[in-house]
Amino acid sequence: MSDASSPDPDRARWLGVLAQAPREALERAWAGLAALPLVELLRRPEVGLVMLRGRAGGSGRRFNLGEMTVTCCAVRLADGTVGHGYVQGRDKAKAELVARFDALLQTDAGRDLLPALVEPLAAAQAEARAETARKAAATRVEFFTLARGSE
Repeated sequence: MSDASSPDPDRARWLGVLAQAPREALERAWAGLAALPLVELLRRPEVGLVMLRGRAGGSGRRFNLGEMTVTCCAVRLADGTVGHGYVQGRDKAKAELVARFDALLQTDAGRDLLPALVEPLAAAQAEARAETARKAAATRVEFFTLARGSE
């Protein structure tokens, strides 16, 4: 069982990767587990709002940008390990899957899943970001100014 006083540096990464993964990929991964762990819902998936804050000019005064819909869930494994899932939007099934994987990845047995589960999802997300960057770069316009000589 994970000790809450010593946070796992990998946990923030895998939570981010899982939250951004397609639900279908998480469902396939969960169904593909050799032994499904017993999971108790501590907090059923709930939809709520979070306030997004921005900064003027990126580093200036803070301001409320708007609200975003978020779904959260908490689960506990039979050994007492607690997992949390927060996802953008209203996908309750995905929030529960993220919480289940979060709990599982905190266990010694679940650590073996890290390379097989999280790394391929992270690689796919990195490739999608790179493709978006390539498409944006293709439409980039270079502006220049011609200086006229003084008369």
